[in-house]
Amino acid sequence: MGTLFLKIASLYFLLGVGMGVGMEIAGDHRLMGAHAHINLVGWVSLALSGLVYVLFPKAGETLLAKLHFWLYNISLPLFMLGLVYLLLGNDSLMILLQIFPNILVLSVLLFVINIFKNVKAEDINKYLGRG
Repeated sequence: MGTLFLKIASLYFLLGVGMGVGMEIAGDHRLMGAHAHINLVGWVSLALSGLVYVLFPKAGETLLAKLHFWLYNISLPLFMLGLVYLLLGNDSLMILLQIFPNILVLSVLLFVINIFKNVKAEDINKYLGRG
């Protein structure tokens, strides 16, 4: 799962950079909040999760990792769609902001449970060559 997280994270990075450049060219920074979320929640958080799953493949092979991936990557785009609409002054998709951030948080909770359950000190020592 780790490499899949990294690949999707790179797409969020491209989208976030593209949004930033587009806002600068247009001189319209109303979407700065969505831009920041895409870069931090999409690019950075997914990339870090991917690296954890690459370094600790036991955690990356679990049902928790799969649920984390799918819930995260279904909820984040829908959350961002609702946020973009709101930032542009249209609240017609407010329902997306009431549902999908919560699903995103649930997916992060699954990640945390997975780490506590499947990443052990001996795994870290093996990776560092101390065991």
